[in-house]
Amino acid sequence: MEHPVIIIGAGLSGLRAATLLTAQGIDCKILDSRSRIGGRALSSLNPDEPELGKFDLGPTWFWPRYERTIAKLVQELHLETFDQHTEGAMLFERYDNQAPERHILPAHSLERSVRFTGGVQSLIDALARKLPSNLFELETRVTTIKLNDQRSIIISADLADGKTKDFMARAVILALPPRLVARDMTFIPTFSPEMNLNLTNKPTWMAGQAKAIVVYDDPFWRKDGLSGFASSWVGPLQEIHDASPHTGSGALFGFFGMLPKDRQQLGEKQVLEQVKEQLIRLFGSQAKKVRTILYKDWSVDLDTAISEDSIQLQNFPNYGEIPVVGEWENKIVFAGTETNSEFGGHLEGALQSAELAVSTIVNR
Repeated sequence: MEHPVIIIGAGLSGLRAATLLTAQGIDCKILDSRSRIGGRALSSLNPDEPELGKFDLGPTWFWPRYERTIAKLVQELHLETFDQHTEGAMLFERYDNQAPERHILPAHSLERSVRFTGGVQSLIDALARKLPSNLFELETRVTTIKLNDQRSIIISADLADGKTKDFMARAVILALPPRLVARDMTFIPTFSPEMNLNLTNKPTWMAGQAKAIVVYDDPFWRKDGLSGFASSWVGPLQEIHDASPHTGSGALFGFFGMLPKDRQQLGEKQVLEQVKEQLIRLFGSQAKKVRTILYKDWSVDLDTAISEDSIQLQNFPNYGEIPVVGEWENKIVFAGTETNSEFGGHLEGALQSAELAVSTIVNR
C-alpha cells in the first residue's frame, strides 16, 4: 500500500489541497497543531450572545473582479456572500483633540469587495465537509521530517497528551507560514542555508497585527451618512471598517497602528478601553452602547507568529514560490498565501498556492 500525501496545516490552503487530492483519488491526511481547522481564518462570536452573528478576526474580504479562483470556488460551494458596505462619508482623524474630518470619496474609488455570510469560516467549513473526518489529526505538532528512502518520509509529531506519533508519507505539502517551518521543524537531511534564508525572509501575513471588533445593536453610523470607514493618525486603531453582518447587528473593526510590544505592555483590557474611546471620538455618543467586543492579537499566537514578526512591516513582503532542490526535491512542496507572488496575503493567494502544490504532486 502506498503512503498518503501528508499536508501539514489545516488552514485554507491545506484544506483546499486536500479536497483537490481526494477528488483525484489520492490518499492524504492533514496534520495541524491547533485544536481547530482554519488557521488564520477565524470567525468568532460571543457565546453569550450568538444572535449578534459571527465576525472575522482573520481575513475578511475577497475581490471577485480580480480574484477569479476564490470567486469560482464560492460559486461551486454555493456559499452566500454580500458586498462590503462602503456607502457614505469616511472619517479622517488627523490630530489628537481635534474633530475628525469628513470626506466623500470619489465614486468608484474603492474596488468592490465581498464578504461571506457567516464569516470566512463558512468557506472553511464547506471545504471540510468534502473531506472524511478521519483525514484530520489536530493538536498534532510536527517536530521532525526525515527522508527515510526514495519512497517514504517519516514525520514525527508531539500530541496534546504528551505522547509522540510517527506518520509515513510519500510526499509532504507544507501548508503553513514559512517562518514557522524554519522555527519549529527539523529536517533530515537539513535544508540548505539559502533555503532557510528564503523561509525566514517571508514575513507571516497579519502575524504582527491584532484585530478588534466592536459590536452594536445596529450600524447606527449609516444613519449619519457614514460608511464606517475611517483612518487615524491618533490611534490606537489606524484603519477602521464597517464589519456589520448582512442583516441584524452592527459592528466596526479596526487594524492597529500600535506596535505589538505596546499592546502587550498595556494589556488587552486597557487596549480595548482605548479602542472604545476612539470610536466614541469618531462616531459619537452612540458608540458607547457596546454589546460585545471581540479581540485577537495574532502576534502572541505561537501557531502564527515568531518573534521577528513583532517588527512593523515597512513594505509589502516579497512573497512567491519556494523552490525545493537537492534531496528534498519531488518530496516536499510549499503552499500557503506567503508562497503566492501575485496574491500573497490574500485568500486568493492561499487557494492558488494549493492548486499549484497539488499540480506539482500529481505531475511528479
